[in-house]
Amino acid sequence: MSDQPQSSATSKPAEAKRVLVLQGGGALGSYQAGAYEALCHHDFEPEWVAGISIGAINAAIIAGNERDKRIGKLKEFWEMAASPVPWSPMLTDDRARSYFYEAGAAVIATFGVPGFFVPRIPPAPLWPPGSPQSQSFYDTAPLKATLERLVDFDRLNDCKTRLSVGAVSVTTGNFTYFDNTLFKKDRKRIEPEHIMASGALPPGFPSIVIDGEHFWDGGIASNTPLDFVLDDVTSDLLIFQVDLFSARGPLPQSILEAQEREKDIRFSSRTRMNTDKNKKIHNIRKALRDLIGKLPEDLKQDPGVALLSEAAKENTVTVVHLIYTSKNYESSSKDYNFSRIGMVEHWGAGERDVFLSMRHKDWFERPQSDESMVTHALTADDYNDLPQHLTSNRSK
Repeated sequence: MSDQPQSSATSKPAEAKRVLVLQGGGALGSYQAGAYEALCHHDFEPEWVAGISIGAINAAIIAGNERDKRIGKLKEFWEMAASPVPWSPMLTDDRARSYFYEAGAAVIATFGVPGFFVPRIPPAPLWPPGSPQSQSFYDTAPLKATLERLVDFDRLNDCKTRLSVGAVSVTTGNFTYFDNTLFKKDRKRIEPEHIMASGALPPGFPSIVIDGEHFWDGGIASNTPLDFVLDDVTSDLLIFQVDLFSARGPLPQSILEAQEREKDIRFSSRTRMNTDKNKKIHNIRKALRDLIGKLPEDLKQDPGVALLSEAAKENTVTVVHLIYTSKNYESSSKDYNFSRIGMVEHWGAGERDVFLSMRHKDWFERPQSDESMVTHALTADDYNDLPQHLTSNRSK
């Protein structure tokens, strides 16, 4: 939520189907909201939004509103979520901020987040075994009312913007995507429960029952929906993948740093490995197309070659990878520290990283090399010589 000017587009991305992919990460999700606000300033209108956990909530707000209402609805959600800890630390050094962040996380753990989740009273162990209340520390019923207020589910189910959110079956362990485009073909609707299921991370949150089946947070199995998007490539794609946990990081120097590093690795969900795997598959398909093109005409009519030709059909894919990088004073509680100062800092970091990405004009040209899928990510050099309004985090 910086005071970045509300300018018109300064960069025009490649003419391709635009997709926004949002990883799970709790309180860090305001980074995604800031990134989306910045993308709007650069004329990026997603045709498809896919999310997991908090990414599913952000995705539903984006897909379930007209473009001119989305930023306002995202701000309403995140300002509500940050309301339990509205104050700022008295001191600004890393140690003082670390204590402040831990205190803020303790407030959230004790009292919950308005409009999102509240502690169970009495606590879960005091409820009868097998009851819904006995299986989670918090009640997420407030989230349903919040989603109904902030998301136009009629618009969402009209499929003006495609929405996909992932969840895991509690009893089978199978990963499932709730997709408004696929649902519409089966005369089904996306409802608040589908979004809640994608963010039902145990044991904090209860499972959500949909059609008689219990679902948990999709991040348990995979914290990013990129694979699902890449399985359905029918046109050129320009994907902004916004991740909240970094697979790479320094060697921990304390038990607290070890806890944070473990969480980063666990919830980054091997994003880099999955991206590299899909990139390899895409490029193999291109090589196969090139090889088939060199065959004599009589061999091209062979049924086996026809089958391979169908499997090799593909378009170009460009992935711009945005990854939130933790501050020195953040710890393993960063994903449930819903403090206002944290929300503002994360939002500003999302705006900044989109701004830096948009300076790479060549990233947004259709790939012309031998590769049909290319990925781009910011490096340390990109953070040098930042404009003044992106070097500090200031609330509007």
